[in-house]
Amino acid sequence: MIRRFHSLAGLAAGVIVALMAITGAVLSLQPVLDHLATPSSGSMSVAALAEAVSAQLPGVTRITHAASGAITAYYDAGAGELAASIDPATGNVLGATAPSPVFAFFTELHRSLFLNMNGRVASGLAALAITVLSVSGLVLLANRLGGWRKLFTTAKGTLSQRLHVELARMGVLGLIVSGASGIAMSLNSFGLLPGTDAPMTAFPSNVDGGTPAAISTLSALQGLDLSSLRELTFPYLGDVTDVFSVITANGQGYVDQGTGAWLSFTPNGLGQTIYETIYMLHTGQGLWWFGALLGLASLSVPALAITGGLIWWVRRRNQPRLVGNVPARHADTIILVGSEGNSTWGFATTLHAALTQAGHKVHAAAMNSLAASYPSARQILVLTATYGDGAAPASARNFAARLRHFTPVPGQRFAVLGFGDRSFAQFCHFAEETQQAMLDRGLKQLLTYESIDRQSAQSFAKWGNDLGAALGHELTLVHAPVVPVTSTLALLDRTDFGTEVQAPTAVLRFALPAGEVGLIDRLLGRTQALRFEPGDLVGIVPPGETIPRYYSLASSSRDDVLEICVRKVSGGVCSEFLHGLEPGQTISAFIKRNPDFRPQPGRAPVILIGAGTGIGPLAGFVDGNRRHQPYYLYFGGRDPASDFLYAPLWRAALADHRLAGLATAFSRVVGGRYVQDSVREDAANIRKLVASGAQILVCGGRDMAAGVRDSIDYCLAPAGETVTGLRAKGRYLEDVY
Repeated sequence: MIRRFHSLAGLAAGVIVALMAITGAVLSLQPVLDHLATPSSGSMSVAALAEAVSAQLPGVTRITHAASGAITAYYDAGAGELAASIDPATGNVLGATAPSPVFAFFTELHRSLFLNMNGRVASGLAALAITVLSVSGLVLLANRLGGWRKLFTTAKGTLSQRLHVELARMGVLGLIVSGASGIAMSLNSFGLLPGTDAPMTAFPSNVDGGTPAAISTLSALQGLDLSSLRELTFPYLGDVTDVFSVITANGQGYVDQGTGAWLSFTPNGLGQTIYETIYMLHTGQGLWWFGALLGLASLSVPALAITGGLIWWVRRRNQPRLVGNVPARHADTIILVGSEGNSTWGFATTLHAALTQAGHKVHAAAMNSLAASYPSARQILVLTATYGDGAAPASARNFAARLRHFTPVPGQRFAVLGFGDRSFAQFCHFAEETQQAMLDRGLKQLLTYESIDRQSAQSFAKWGNDLGAALGHELTLVHAPVVPVTSTLALLDRTDFGTEVQAPTAVLRFALPAGEVGLIDRLLGRTQALRFEPGDLVGIVPPGETIPRYYSLASSSRDDVLEICVRKVSGGVCSEFLHGLEPGQTISAFIKRNPDFRPQPGRAPVILIGAGTGIGPLAGFVDGNRRHQPYYLYFGGRDPASDFLYAPLWRAALADHRLAGLATAFSRVVGGRYVQDSVREDAANIRKLVASGAQILVCGGRDMAAGVRDSIDYCLAPAGETVTGLRAKGRYLEDVY
């Protein structure tokens, strides 16, 4: 509900909110420029300042003291009122001054869009929209990252999603202050904010009327420090019954020009004091550095509008387009979907089409739409993602409550398939909860619970085979997400390993395609249009196939080569294709960024753990460690004589300190052991490294990764730390297949 409201509000008010933010950012420069242009004030009294100014400008009528420190004197030189800038330290006239036409233009645009009162209404609504969007966005961000305590943990998702999150984190507090203070100022402009009017003081009736004294001798003005002055209005020249009108930071009053005494003084009310604070917070006047920060926060709004619009458009584009969705009461198969960003709906659509083609009457709906019963359904299939820290996704928030009122039909069976990312601490937690809740409700399993990591089409196809077997017929699930435009890469060379231990493995190096390189790339010294880092993924589409297979990259585009490490899997369409390549032959491929699997830069240690082909991206990290950050590698293979992958790199990296330590484990030798055993044996060192801030990156097969998690928990138990705790801090990352 909050996300929908946030999206609709952003779309409805996007243009005017962006305009208000941009004009506000421009206006935030005014207090900064005023501060830079204004000399430091001394300890002059208002009396001394007024005396000095009146001596230089005989026709002076008033003096104003801005919150920025700038002092301006207005005087009548016989041709209308003129203004002069005054040195606050000496009272000397610095020269003529006039309001900046640029800032005057942007002020009016910001306040009213040049539409008078109607424009002020629009500006006020824009301030309201900024506040609502900021607060709702902050709530959504906390939900997305798993709670308020994790508000500053690493964000995941597409580039536009990550950029949207980072911009929001940097600017949200400033935007809330700007928006809320803007609302208050808008209300005040319409007289709807009570108690904010400046105090109204009646003209005094006890004026002395004697000969005016020298201004420098007036005791009331002598006792008034320049820092508290806001405006001083001089008596009308030659009128002994007129008085000095004084506005200060604390109130306003009148001073007798003959005796120099206060005739009256009315302090500011609480409302006026609050309004002046609001004005300062909104404009930065008096707090130039704060105004600059608000201006920087405002600059995030146009970018947030663009990234938010992209996120909304992608979500709309990915919404399901079901063909032949029969009514729920007539369906023999019910598909219930729990999705946050609609990607799970894509898999549900593929499943719906395959089951329909197989002769089933299928109804698909959100988990929130769970009916009280499905009288004709023989099976209920639940496909659900997990949101944030184990929470239900948007389309499944009400599922648990509705399930309590659900009545199963005798013989009705169910299966739950979870979708998630294993790098999250609560991988598929909501799906697991759903599985247990349906068992508790009395439903029988059609299939045991399964999960899909990072939307793997291969894993989904395997689950489809199992589902078809349970239903008594073949079921082929070919889920084909939109494949990006591919590039043609030619194989340069290859190095083969592992044939002696029946695990053929090849390190393949491809030439990068020639392409148009932009100006920025050329300025940065980049020679390739295709850009990637170790740990990113290359999607390879085998000939005659539509589903890409993903492999972790062991090189950077700066190396002018794309390198992957591939083990040959019997019956594996893509791995057999790649192992059959000869130099000069080509592949169709594209890059999929994977920024969530990266060593953190700095001086903290990095522990790299990999086995088999999972060592590929870790080799890329080590090879690129030119700053000699302390990297410690734990490598697992079968036999050092046949599949000691990247051995020359390890030797060179140890020699030049790109690698601080290397521990190996081989399973097909006498006394063989696995990489998780090597980790466990080095428990004391692991604890020491983690205590000094180490990050752990694990890459390889699922079983290996599970063993490594157990070993790390064993190593860290004496220190009271766990893998779960490290993962929540962004210090334990996995790339698991």
